[in-house]
Amino acid sequence: MINIDLDGKKGIVFGVANHRSIAWAISQKLLDAGAEVTIAYQNERFKSGVEKLTEGYGNATIEECDVSSDDSITNLFSNLKNKYENLDFLVHSIAFAPREDLSGEFDEISRENFNIALEISSFSLITLVNNATKLMNNGGSILALTFQASQSVYPGYNIMGVAKAALENEVKQLAAEYGSREIRVNALSPGPMDTLAARGIHGFIDMKKIHAAKAPLKRNITHDEVGNAALFLCSDLATGITGTILPVDAGYHIMAV
Repeated sequence: MINIDLDGKKGIVFGVANHRSIAWAISQKLLDAGAEVTIAYQNERFKSGVEKLTEGYGNATIEECDVSSDDSITNLFSNLKNKYENLDFLVHSIAFAPREDLSGEFDEISRENFNIALEISSFSLITLVNNATKLMNNGGSILALTFQASQSVYPGYNIMGVAKAALENEVKQLAAEYGSREIRVNALSPGPMDTLAARGIHGFIDMKKIHAAKAPLKRNITHDEVGNAALFLCSDLATGITGTILPVDAGYHIMAV
């Protein structure tokens, strides 16, 4: 049982698609800790599913937001300002690349698809932070989700490795920019997990097996473990941590082979 009290804290989580989403595991931890959480879903297709997930949580609300639309983002944060006045945390768990670019040869990606992957997976963090920090009057925590493919080649991950590398650099740039306001910017780097997005990665099952075999803990990680790490970084227990990429991967990242 993790005893972190977020009573009185208010924030928003991006990236919940279904019950397997890492963003949902994080949302549950934040909600159970007493925070008021707005969960942003992409479009009407996901609304009913997110509504079902949040049933029973009186401290959860949902809002639509398409991060590829400036108008949608502006509308969302206008609603948040009216609802909360002050924001304490933001979780960015958004990534997308066209399915055909998660297999095949890396150098065959089109200019259009490259731009789509970087806009949704990386640039979105910048524009969301730009809006959210205007509501972070008492400091706050911003958390992104990345993957070790930002540093090493994972066959099949392709363009998403580039997107995650960009995302991690943004975390450091934003941490430096907002540190004077006591706004912390960090990222979690989980090992491979069963999510809707992971199903589109060629060779994902083999990736999981290799991680479990080589990691010091000799297993894959769980959604619960990632949620706990996120809860810590969003809490006041982590006020001295910023600009950090924290691996939650059963120790896989320390192994040379």
